[in-house]
Amino acid sequence: MTNNNDKSAFIAIVGKANVGKSSILNKMLGQKIAIVSNKPQTTRTRIMGVLTEKETQLVFIDTPGLHKPHNSLDKFMLRSVNESVAGVDACLLVVEAGKPVSDEEKELIKKFTSLDIPAVLAINKMDTLADKTVIAKQISEISSMYEFSAVVPCSAQTNSGIDTLKDELKALAQEGGHMFEEDTLTDQPERVIAAEIIREKLLRLLDREVPHGSAVFVERMKERPDSNIIDIDATVYCERDSHKGIIIGKGGSMLKKIGTYARQDMEKFFDCKINLQIWVKVKEDWRNRESILRSLGYDQSSFDN
Repeated sequence: MTNNNDKSAFIAIVGKANVGKSSILNKMLGQKIAIVSNKPQTTRTRIMGVLTEKETQLVFIDTPGLHKPHNSLDKFMLRSVNESVAGVDACLLVVEAGKPVSDEEKELIKKFTSLDIPAVLAINKMDTLADKTVIAKQISEISSMYEFSAVVPCSAQTNSGIDTLKDELKALAQEGGHMFEEDTLTDQPERVIAAEIIREKLLRLLDREVPHGSAVFVERMKERPDSNIIDIDATVYCERDSHKGIIIGKGGSMLKKIGTYARQDMEKFFDCKINLQIWVKVKEDWRNRESILRSLGYDQSSFDN
């Protein structure tokens, strides 16, 4: 039953590609729901994570990293960020420690100003910074552009500052009840989570060009009657025959490795045995083909701009 003394807030996590937005989300939730890799543009869609601690519920929207659009998929990702910022109670801007303010970050801060929205600044990857004295200058520069509710240096890698960041975000929650049940972790369908787990392995194991030209679609996901086993059939779409060969690998070795690592993560997440079968198909230039993008779950309205 909803208690009107309970507090909640929708918070968009925004920033450039590869600054650690998904890693911070996973750390705050205490479980991985967003895929992470050391390659930019890992997140393609808005992934919602829900954190409920006592009377406070934070609903996070992890957005794709900002970058210049080169195809229809990129346009969808950019629109996703803009819509997220415009429709939330607060924003969490994640920047990388020791880096100058980018044009993309300046545009986001302008968006905060136009919407007059509460925002917290997280300076991530503090563990990678040898000279910590540069942080004061970085904080001063960014803080001069907007009055942030809080500025938190942190590291998703070491978990440093994550609890402080969580507390600052909780302070932005307003009374009015919770949006989700207390045990809700994400709004993502199980098929989407399974597909994202496979895509994470592509990102981690393959060269940069190949995984970004790949998409994963779960064709079938069905639990066997009277057993703790889920059968999952998935297809990896890539843009070239040469990419297909790389994904499969010599004698199927790479595809086997991708499948093994993905199955292990799925079994942890779904808490059951997984029988995973993966196929690879070529769909040339799929990132610019709207029919394919729609079939993969991308909102068609995003391709009209």
